[in-house]
Amino acid sequence: MNEDKIYQLADIAAAAQTQIKQEFSNLDPVINISRAMRKSGYPADTMTIECLTSKKRILFIYHDDQPQQLKLQYGYSDQDPGEDYVDVSLEEFTQDNIVNWIKTYFLKDRD
Repeated sequence: MNEDKIYQLADIAAAAQTQIKQEFSNLDPVINISRAMRKSGYPADTMTIECLTSKKRILFIYHDDQPQQLKLQYGYSDQDPGEDYVDVSLEEFTQDNIVNWIKTYFLKDRD
């Protein structure tokens, strides 16, 4: 059951993606799901939301052993993920919050 959770989360992210595309024509976030960690023996899946033009990436990791939360990290697609993550409860993983995370991060100037 937990292995399918990433797809449920991706559905929520896809709704946020649609909303963003309607509100901001200059943003076209791309959602990607990866099962590479799971295939390597780790009970986790990843989902990224990326802006291809700025290379900004929001990374989410869903661990089977922490089924009520996600790890979130802001970064860049042309850089390896760092070690620092923020814990986000599944209750916080809503369409509105995803839209806000995308707007807040993708629309600010690159650091």
